[in-house]
Amino acid sequence: MANKAYQRIYTQLESITKATVSLKAAGVSNDELAVVDGRLAQVVKTKGDMVTLQIFSGTEGIPTDAQVTFLGHPPVLKVSDELSGRFFNAYGEPIDGGPEIEGEERQIGGPSVNPYKRKQPSQLIPTGIAGIDLNNTIVSGQKIPFFADPDQPYNNVMAQVALRADVDKIILGGMGLSNDDYLYFRNEFESAGALDKIISFVNTTEQPPVERLLIPDMALTAAEYFAVDKNEKVLVLLTDMTLYADALSIVSNRMDQIPSKDSMPGSLYSDLAKIYEKAVQLPAGGSITIIAVTTLNDGDITHAIPDNTGYITEGQLYLRADPDSGKVIIDPFRSLSRLKQLVIGKQTREDHNQVMNTAVRLYSDAQNAKTKLENGFDLSDYDLRCLDFAKEYATKLLAIDVNISIDEMLDTAWALFSKYFTKAETGIRQSLIDKYWK
Repeated sequence: MANKAYQRIYTQLESITKATVSLKAAGVSNDELAVVDGRLAQVVKTKGDMVTLQIFSGTEGIPTDAQVTFLGHPPVLKVSDELSGRFFNAYGEPIDGGPEIEGEERQIGGPSVNPYKRKQPSQLIPTGIAGIDLNNTIVSGQKIPFFADPDQPYNNVMAQVALRADVDKIILGGMGLSNDDYLYFRNEFESAGALDKIISFVNTTEQPPVERLLIPDMALTAAEYFAVDKNEKVLVLLTDMTLYADALSIVSNRMDQIPSKDSMPGSLYSDLAKIYEKAVQLPAGGSITIIAVTTLNDGDITHAIPDNTGYITEGQLYLRADPDSGKVIIDPFRSLSRLKQLVIGKQTREDHNQVMNTAVRLYSDAQNAKTKLENGFDLSDYDLRCLDFAKEYATKLLAIDVNISIDEMLDTAWALFSKYFTKAETGIRQSLIDKYWK
């Protein structure tokens, strides 16, 4: 922080809106932090010597002669190995009762890694969840969201992925978490004895929504320290990006910007891309993989938030409740990992591709059988076997509470094929059938 003697202090505000104040000030840079009437604020616009500051906690009660002190720097995070196992707020301050972090100050929200310095992702990140590892394998350096309805247990899935993923560091960016969610994450990480590799930045529902805008940048600044400086494999979990986008819209509406689709700001695409494009596989071995949650409004994937997200990310994982098995599953039809072919059959067993495709095809045949049933048609023997297979496939492989290795997933699928179908019905290559048929 700048020395007191150099801090610029002003006491005349030109205008006050619901979220911002404007004043004349010289030598102020964009994103710089300031304190207005004792409240933290950030420069969001400069035009000539007119500066607009966004007040994180709102402007209610601020007088026109409020004291404004510019701090001379944008938000920063102190980075060091001491971050491990700790919980912080949106400003990077500890909220777990532990000591302040000693380390090098890094500006948050910097540019993403130069494309020239990137390597094509090629390292598998196993999660233990077959709906991901078997059907939609994730690769280090990938960016992929979960699309889920608000009543789905997406935070539980995030915690499971965090505890199972084979990575060096996991960084959680929690935006708009309820206190229960925050305590859930904290208890899960502590009881699993995994705290030493997990770092959390949390904004809860009682805190100002605008603070959420700092969370992804804090999480990714920490991620870049471990991936770039320490060559570690880092997994960043961001939940919930819909609440992040809502905070963007609150700010833009209060600044009287004209909203675009679904009352979102016109900058939504670039605001999201700035976060997701931090995913990277570095030549020296470090990587940042981003898995985010985007909650859907009534399952509407045409809404501006999931719609823009789909253009930026490399696929999506779609959570849904399965009425037949009573489980929450990763939907094999609507989920997609665009990078899975980089590792399937190369870092996994030779039968992976054929087993994955066969299982999804048979599951699709079961959906067709269901439609026939609903329309009053008679079902064939094959239809009935498909329905039985689908129920067991959903329970043993698609459900999010399954936690097994990829080889076990493949073996489970082979066992289901031989239980319900003939070798010819699976259509799998003969050499693989000779080797793996149970």
